[in-house]
Amino acid sequence: MTLRIHLAIGNPELRRRVATLLRADADIVLVAEPERAELVVGEGPGGEVTELGDPDAAAPGLTAREMDVLRLMAQGLGNKSIARELAISSHTAKYHVASVLAKLGAHTRAEAVSRGLRRGLVPL
Repeated sequence: MTLRIHLAIGNPELRRRVATLLRADADIVLVAEPERAELVVGEGPGGEVTELGDPDAAAPGLTAREMDVLRLMAQGLGNKSIARELAISSHTAKYHVASVLAKLGAHTRAEAVSRGLRRGLVPL
């Protein structure tokens, strides 16, 4: 599971140090363009390194029910099992799954779970 990160850090020494740390992780790829990144990291007001945001964060937030569905998707449950767990119809579960996929900009359940993990929406 590769994470693409863009460093928007103006201080060259800080940028070099952060890049060195991130390159030590084989699952992280540094990208030059922020639009290709899943995470943008920059400098906070005090010069500290901070997450500036996920380029996909423009997607609307998930509702509490969609968060429940995403959590269950992360456990590998299908629509019928999600429906049983949440005491809703399988049609409603399917609707919520589709909504989660759309809001996270994902094409598959696995991609939605991956994006949810990277955004901190799904506990490990």
